[in-house]
Order: sequence, then C-alpha cells, then structure tokens
Amino acid sequence: MPDHIRPKAVIFDIGNVLIHWKPERFYEARLGKPRSDRFFADVKPHAVNDEVDRGRPLDQMVEAHARKHPEWEDEILWWRDHWLELASPEIPESVTLLRQLKANGVPVMALSNFGIDTFEMARPRYPFLDEFDQRFISGHMGVIKPDPKIYQMLEEGTGLSGTDLLFTDDREDNIAAAAERGWQTHLFTKPEGFKAVLIERDLL
Repeated sequence: MPDHIRPKAVIFDIGNVLIHWKPERFYEARLGKPRSDRFFADVKPHAVNDEVDRGRPLDQMVEAHARKHPEWEDEILWWRDHWLELASPEIPESVTLLRQLKANGVPVMALSNFGIDTFEMARPRYPFLDEFDQRFISGHMGVIKPDPKIYQMLEEGTGLSGTDLLFTDDREDNIAAAAERGWQTHLFTKPEGFKAVLIERDLL
C-alpha cells in the first residue's frame, strides 16, 4: 500500500482500541490467576460473549450459561453484573485521535463486535461512542468480525470501499479480512503507532 494514498474515512474498532477489553484482568484480581485461568478454560465465557455480539440478549445468554455450569454460577454472573468493569478504562490517547480526525473534517466510523445491550450500557460511561459519523455495531448487524459480510455491510452503508477506508483493529484476523477487501489497515497496539499512520496518510 503506497504511503501517500489518503483515505476518505477512518474506521475504529472499539475494544482494545478505544476501550480496554481484558476480562481476564478483572477475574484474576478477584480469583487469583490459577483459578481465573481455570474459569476461562472450563467455562469459555468469550464464546458466550460472541453470541451477545451477534445480537443475543446479555441477560439471557449469561443466565443460561450459569445454569450449565452451577459450580461457576457466581463467577459467570459477574460477566453481566460487572460488565462495565470488564470493559474499562477508556484509552484516552485514542479518543483524542478520534476527535482530532473529526476536527479535521475526516469522517470517522466504528466497526465493532459489540452487543446491543452492552453497547447501551457503555454509551453513558463513554460519551465518545456517540461521536462517530456512522456506527456499525455487530449486535445490530447480526454478524461479527471477521466474517466478510460485516465488511461488505459497512461498504454498502458508507458508499466507500477499498483504499478509501483506513481501518484499525487489535486483532490480526479482523485486519486480514479487511485487507482482503483492499482496505488500508493498521494492526493496533498503541495509540502512538496509529497516530504515526494517520500523519503518514495526511489525515493529521
């Protein structure tokens, strides 16, 4: 991808780009690492969370999973009752980049695996979630990254495709799926790295 191509819009993932998403950290603090590791191995809560991200109700999914694993019932219910603690804190440097892009007149979108219920929980805590020009939230779309359909739906919703789009995400599989469609991509690790890309692309 030539460095001089200037995208027409920037697409942000949310988890681990704008908001820290590390549930393991919460569980390790409460249970200790050995028991937390056993919880994630036995219960596989991320698989349940994927279903929430596809649009299933958070309460329904968590409570059903707790019934399947009564020995972990309390810990499974924490996923619902302490969800905002699992998804925290925000990454302020990334929020600054989002706002700087908007101030420069660059359209900014969200493309995120995020549940309907959980997104509504997050909005009051993180006002910047309402600052995107367009949001593509998997729970409302019924499909999660890296399914090619979700990228196609964004293209159809924005009228943009290929190198017109610059997408950042913290997961390599999600980035690879976007790159296959010709999008410009950046694997997010730190805000400083993404800022350098935005400057390179003449967006900041």
